[in-house]
Amino acid sequence: MTSVLGPRVSPGVGLHSRSLVTSKWRYFDPVLAVLAVGISAFGSLMIWTATRDNLLAEGSSPTFYVKKQIIFTVLGVVIMMAVATVDYRRYVNFAPVLYGGSILALLAVYVVGHKSRGAQAWFQFGSYQLEPSEICKVTLIVGMAAFLAAFGGKLPLRGFLAVLVLFLVPFALIYKQPDLGTALVLMIVLLAMLAVGGVRPLHLGVLTLLGILGIAAVLHFGILQKYQTARLTSFLNTPDQVSPGFLASSSTNAQAEYNGALSKMAISSGGVHGKGIGKGPLTNTGEVPEQQTDFIFSAVGEQVGLLGSALLLALFVLMVWRIWRASVLARDQVGMYICVGVLGIIAFQVFENTGMAMGIMPIAGIPLPFMSYGGTSLIAMYALMGLVLSVRMHRFN
Repeated sequence: MTSVLGPRVSPGVGLHSRSLVTSKWRYFDPVLAVLAVGISAFGSLMIWTATRDNLLAEGSSPTFYVKKQIIFTVLGVVIMMAVATVDYRRYVNFAPVLYGGSILALLAVYVVGHKSRGAQAWFQFGSYQLEPSEICKVTLIVGMAAFLAAFGGKLPLRGFLAVLVLFLVPFALIYKQPDLGTALVLMIVLLAMLAVGGVRPLHLGVLTLLGILGIAAVLHFGILQKYQTARLTSFLNTPDQVSPGFLASSSTNAQAEYNGALSKMAISSGGVHGKGIGKGPLTNTGEVPEQQTDFIFSAVGEQVGLLGSALLLALFVLMVWRIWRASVLARDQVGMYICVGVLGIIAFQVFENTGMAMGIMPIAGIPLPFMSYGGTSLIAMYALMGLVLSVRMHRFN
């Protein structure tokens, strides 16, 4: 019977769905989300201080880069929350579609992609760029997690070989662009996920050995372009101090060594407390090349010094720990694999980028997560955080 107040509803109807939504958000990790947004905010500040003087000298708006970075940060946060809201198992169900779509995008780059400085790695939309290789980091993790979970934690030889094929297709397409930095990141994803995916130690050892031999062969037999080899090997001879006349050197590594040396000089000149926000004579005047992207950490070192740099690295360590915690709390293998893949990307990119800026790692063009300028890279990082948050939030479903 219907009353004037509307149809009668049983006491429990509607409450169950609301309780599910409430319980889901009970397991949301605010620390991980705040870390991502906080580091992004600090990264935007560093990008602004590192680019404003050069932009003013060119007659452009001093906020050109930072405005775009803030836009992508806001978009990234929205994507992170949207990805987190959906049960991660739904993404796994669509893993073949996501993986196939990313492969098609990588192939399309060779047809209609924008070519610059010898690389054809992105689509150009006005002043904005879309890099399929960054999105591939996300889809490869989901695809490999689905594949490894299907074997129940014990990966036989045929499964191991199938995973290699799954990895080699995007790896080859990205390496050919050429985008050696992202290709190296995908290698870390492969090794990290195989390490917990039930692969036999012998198979993993052989794969690691083949990877090392492959890198050595690539460098020795001149498979890479000269500038790529110079970037990868320049850290072995990077001087502590350079003058403008250094570029007159006949060494093929001169430009890469010069760039690395300037980054080291900027970091060391910051001392313990730094020279102050916006007061770095090397990083705020554009002396250090690729300041807002590859060498953003040198801006941190010069402006906020050892203490500020250590605090930033501590935040990254905390982020890695929260991701590891999510992998431990995961109730199934696919959730654990996703978290381990994301952990591998974050840890490796932080280690490589900061080491590159300090002159102890090769210059591989790998961005510092949530810090370096770049829209697609930033959005991909937030999507990865969304996956980790989803694993935590939906683990009891």
